[in-house]
Amino acid sequence: MTRDVATVEETTTLEQVVQLMEKKHIKRVPVVSGETLVGIVSRSDLLRVLARTLDAPAPVVAGDDAAIRDRLLAELDRQGWAPRVGLGLTVKDGVVDLQGVIYDEREREALCVAARNTAGVKDVKDQLVWVEPSTGMVIGAP
Repeated sequence: MTRDVATVEETTTLEQVVQLMEKKHIKRVPVVSGETLVGIVSRSDLLRVLARTLDAPAPVVAGDDAAIRDRLLAELDRQGWAPRVGLGLTVKDGVVDLQGVIYDEREREALCVAARNTAGVKDVKDQLVWVEPSTGMVIGAP
């Protein structure tokens, strides 16, 4: 048993509890109200909350097609690999329509994944055309 017990108040944030547990290398933290013990937070409690959070479906952000398009374009701007020249995209009723030219076949899947992961997107239509750089051969969407 330890003499100097680390405790937290009822109003302590979850972040502060986690920081205390990490700093002191402890598995459980008593929760007090004044000098009265009102509970204990354990690592398993934190893991249960984390597991529920990870299992919960991601909230769909409501928005019109223009907002969906803006979110997708903002994400593509953050990505260094994303082509901007020769790429067109439209959104209608939550369906993203990808058009244009790509020069690396891997960009097709990456663009489709980026679109599917954008909040509010219901479906993605791939109409991208791949131009193989060494031969100039044009390969349409699958």
